[in-house]
Amino acid sequence: METMSQHPRSGLRLMHVHAHPDDESSKGAASTAKYVAEGVDVHVVTCTGGERGSILNPKMERPDILENITEIRRQEMERARDILGVKQDWLGFVDSGWPEGDPKPPLPEGCFGLVPLEEAAAPLVRLIREQRPHVMTTYDERGGYPHPDHIKCHEISVYAFEAAADPERYPELGEPWQVLKLYYHHSFNRDRMQRLHDAMLAHGLESPWAERLKEWKPEPEWDARVTTKVPCADYFGVRDQALLAHATQIDPDGFWFAIPRELQEEVWPTEDFELVVSHVPSTTPEDDLFAGITDPV
Repeated sequence: METMSQHPRSGLRLMHVHAHPDDESSKGAASTAKYVAEGVDVHVVTCTGGERGSILNPKMERPDILENITEIRRQEMERARDILGVKQDWLGFVDSGWPEGDPKPPLPEGCFGLVPLEEAAAPLVRLIREQRPHVMTTYDERGGYPHPDHIKCHEISVYAFEAAADPERYPELGEPWQVLKLYYHHSFNRDRMQRLHDAMLAHGLESPWAERLKEWKPEPEWDARVTTKVPCADYFGVRDQALLAHATQIDPDGFWFAIPRELQEEVWPTEDFELVVSHVPSTTPEDDLFAGITDPV
């Protein structure tokens, strides 16, 4: 029988709400793996099936893959879920796709981006009440990047965070539950990319971020929103394995793996979050998403 000392944090529950299969591996996956290793019950919620996602790994651009993309992305998610050691649920919405063109075309009928907010948040409210997480993470109001599904994911997460605690709202979806803390992901911040870029050049290596940084305007007030840096460098390897599980989305020879892991561990050993709402006393800066939560029951 496992003792509490082996799992010092058993009883704590964390929920990540993501837009597509692969987002759980590209955002916050190392801190996810760290918390799982410490005994935290981590639950990933995936809003859409990624049905309209492009194939971003040239080695996977084959007709048989394109024809079965929904099923293949489901299988990829299962592999990533096993690697990270998380539970996972699909909200069941349909990927909105990335609108291309100028002006951008309207979103496709029936997609996640067009579902009214109250309706889109309902299955998430139900899951929050069933799973009763202490902490929830999602994207900032820009979606991390302006994909319609990422923005919608932000909107339903903030809405459901409040609604799940309110007995007057969605009374048919279970007993109310107050999540104690809400965070936004901030790992794709300019400061981190600049530091990794500089380290690559200092080691005489080519940086995958050179072009992107030229166009990326500094926003010090945006970067200053980071409140919480979770040290998780020991789990960068697990993160990378989870990323590779999404073979249609992640090119193993692409920018994801262009920076040696040793350099990442040295230059930026954390994943970064912004504490947005806290119902427990917690002073920032923090190094733990559960800071201030003393009694998990």
